[in-house]
Amino acid sequence: MATKVAMSAFDQNNFIQYEKMAENVKLVRERLNRPLTYAEKIVYGHLADPKNQVIERGNSYLNLHPDRVACQDATAQMALLQFMSAGLPTVAVPTTVHCDHLIQAQVGAESDLPRAKEINKEVYDFLSSCSAKYGIGFWKPGSGIIHQIVLENYAYPGGMMIGTDSHTPNAGGLGMIAVGVGGADAVDVMAGIPWELKCPKIIGVKLTGKRNGWTSPKDIILKVAGILTVKGGTGAIVEYFGEGVESISCTGMATICNMGAEIGATTSIFPFNERMEEYLKATGRADIAELAKQYKDLLKADEGCKYDQVIEINLSELEPHINGPFTPDLATPLSEFKNAVEKNGWPEELKVGLIGSCTNSSYEDMCRVSSLIKQALDNGVPAKSKFIITPGSEQIRATIAKDGQMELMKKVGGTVLANACGPCIGQWDRKDIKKGDLNSIITSYNRNFTARNDANPQTHAFVASPEIVTAMVFGGSLKFNPMKDEITKPDGSKFKFQPPSGDALPPTGYDKGEMVYQAPPEDRSNVEVIVSPTSQRLQLLTPFNKWNGEDYENLNILIKVKGKCTTDHISMAGPWLKYRGHLDNISNNMLIGAINSENGEANKIRNALTGEYDAVPAVARDYKAHGMPWVVIADENYGEGSSREHAALEPRHLGGVAVIVKSFARIHETNLKKQGVLPLTFANTADYDKIDPTDKVSILGLKTLTPGVPLTAKFTKADGSSFEIKLNHTLNEGQIEWFKAGSALNLLAAAAKN
Repeated sequence: MATKVAMSAFDQNNFIQYEKMAENVKLVRERLNRPLTYAEKIVYGHLADPKNQVIERGNSYLNLHPDRVACQDATAQMALLQFMSAGLPTVAVPTTVHCDHLIQAQVGAESDLPRAKEINKEVYDFLSSCSAKYGIGFWKPGSGIIHQIVLENYAYPGGMMIGTDSHTPNAGGLGMIAVGVGGADAVDVMAGIPWELKCPKIIGVKLTGKRNGWTSPKDIILKVAGILTVKGGTGAIVEYFGEGVESISCTGMATICNMGAEIGATTSIFPFNERMEEYLKATGRADIAELAKQYKDLLKADEGCKYDQVIEINLSELEPHINGPFTPDLATPLSEFKNAVEKNGWPEELKVGLIGSCTNSSYEDMCRVSSLIKQALDNGVPAKSKFIITPGSEQIRATIAKDGQMELMKKVGGTVLANACGPCIGQWDRKDIKKGDLNSIITSYNRNFTARNDANPQTHAFVASPEIVTAMVFGGSLKFNPMKDEITKPDGSKFKFQPPSGDALPPTGYDKGEMVYQAPPEDRSNVEVIVSPTSQRLQLLTPFNKWNGEDYENLNILIKVKGKCTTDHISMAGPWLKYRGHLDNISNNMLIGAINSENGEANKIRNALTGEYDAVPAVARDYKAHGMPWVVIADENYGEGSSREHAALEPRHLGGVAVIVKSFARIHETNLKKQGVLPLTFANTADYDKIDPTDKVSILGLKTLTPGVPLTAKFTKADGSSFEIKLNHTLNEGQIEWFKAGSALNLLAAAAKN
């Protein structure tokens, strides 16, 4: 009889299914008649129908049964509102909600957390009661960032998880396939419906040599981002292998997988090894570690497996990198960064250095950073830039308080924020500059789009390892290279940093800190979920209308977007996070960051009804009020960045019916499909240049909408002339039914009633 091991300490009735996974893998391997990569083993091991599923990398759609779902509080609001609309009594798989996005950084954890609890009480009460009602585990405000909590408690080798946050792949550091999705995808899995994923290609990254000195795990993914760019991983899982893997800690592997979101990858993963075993034991999961060892051959790639692309990185030769500004794939080796600063005229003075976030807040990160701080303190060297620290979880906070790292950080003037996302997602009430001030910051975060951290488009944000960030805080300048430059001490003598060092795991064990978890009650029959009809934060959902069965004729182009348009441009975070549970209110931020090709300005478009220029949401609402559907025209990799489905919900809510672009980011394309919006791509990308924002658009062929068959679009100019182009789509049969029904949720709700 197979050994029964619970998936987590909080899921004692749900067990790890290695035996079933092994059976599925054996069946699929025999069908395909070839060795499998590790990522393929997990994905195909979770197939709903491994015997009959069509498996073609990059082409077929797979129906999968993930083991669990995780939601952060900003996206959980809409996910749970959708789940409530489906009319189901309880979740079908283990699910958790994590309160990490709504806590704004102001002055420090001691005052920021109580303030957030008060301001967001209505939302927290909703999430808490809704979780209790539907059998969901609830991690309270202050518990930590979703991805750190998952790594510490829920991730395990060979598992499959989806999460309503784009950095869900962080769990790949523990050998798990973990994919960021929109809330509608999460609702499917919570409802027990197979989750649909386009069969991913597999990119192999072979790591040779051994990491040492200043080079950190973060530098590996910064290097990979420079190679693959922000869309080079789209439609693929990145699988790391090779001897170099052994020199990386489990949490270091998580860092690498976390930032794989910045190259558009479906997810990233490392094979099970001793570093994972050590971490599982250190976090109280020795039983999972022992079970994984029994299945070690299952939890690695088959000998002779083939990757669609292979990148090789020699860790012995890799140097620290700094990426940015304004995009996470502009990678510059540290040795060349000073010249890049001078050449590009980037603001030299470093205003703020920020470490932590879900990407880099492990015990190892904090130890290595503290070794540098101690060197500076021992030599009387003060910090020249503001220094901000975000612990990733209550467990990390309590442990670095116990072991002394936090005290060192505070001694050099560091501000320790709440265990939450904070400035990484724009939850930063920054006071040291005014909006519009040209300045530079450097972070150990994962994303650095324009205005993301502090809402200031003139802030040049750079991404590096926490070690480089910390050292540069003492240098005070982007031109400072801690590997070779000296700092003048107060007595006039010179000081030079030695390479950082630190333990991967706490020698005396982790301190769990305060209890911050709420389990669902045994009896949920009397739990009430209350949403006030007058609330400005929460709003029950109204189903979207079904497709009327006709082609779309003479539609307005709401906006023709020029250049990069991330989900931050489509639906900003920061101060807008408070409306994530209220679709109508948050729709007032729709596309306000997108650049209008007509005038090069943001949030200023021409209203075809009045001829006047107005804000994008205002024009969309006017069109909707007049019963006039509209489309968006946009550029490459539209919707890159966060998994937030609001970037799809808002256009649908305000009357959008199609988005026509050169190319999509994976998650956003799926989110549009889920909400009944047509995601279409130019068959010839040069057609983008033929289109004027004043053109009228007709989308023809919808009555015979078929997988793989392009649609025709007719564009009519203001002078009456017109032209036709072909538009491609990736809708399969099931997704076409979503479109016809008005949304995927409409179909789910209808099925629940039958």
